[in-house]
Amino acid sequence: MVREAPQPDSALRQRKQALRRQILARRSGLDPTERSRASRTITSTLLGLSEFRVARCVLAYLSFGSEFETRDFVSALQSRGCALVLPRIDLAGRRLTLHRVDDPEADTLPGLWGIQEPDPRHCPLAEGTEIDAVLVPGVAFSPNAERLGYGGGFYDKLIREWYTHPPLIAPAFDLQVVEALPLGPGDQRIDGVVTESRIYRR
Repeated sequence: MVREAPQPDSALRQRKQALRRQILARRSGLDPTERSRASRTITSTLLGLSEFRVARCVLAYLSFGSEFETRDFVSALQSRGCALVLPRIDLAGRRLTLHRVDDPEADTLPGLWGIQEPDPRHCPLAEGTEIDAVLVPGVAFSPNAERLGYGGGFYDKLIREWYTHPPLIAPAFDLQVVEALPLGPGDQRIDGVVTESRIYRR
């Protein structure tokens, strides 16, 4: 029996999934001490970037699993008096809702996939126009600030909805930066990637 060749979109999905598995396995294999050290270095670099130094309101996220550890970054922003906005996954609407959060420990709950998300009972909605800079998660990145996310398309959709978006900066470990990514027309490029050793700009 002759099998049909995969359609282009199917082949693209397969390539994305293969790269995600590869990068996530490598990231999960990082020694916890090395992950913490690299996260501290990345945090220091992020906080020194002009995009975050002058920001009065930042959309960030709370890390989970083997991701770059965001809590020191979030804490430092709040200590500067910067307003914090965190995303919540609206699965029915296939979108992110944005909420102002005063206390990331007390005002968040485990959401989809166990990610800490704002409790909508205590965290008011935020408008995209309030946000001065965005900390963007992702699985893999290119030196040209292209981004491969986790596969839900939530951040790509959010970025597309902005008429003009604030600066989009992703933290990542060196091992997450690859020469080329399998991307489709809906994948949104960001403005910069910060690793423990380099800053990549679009």
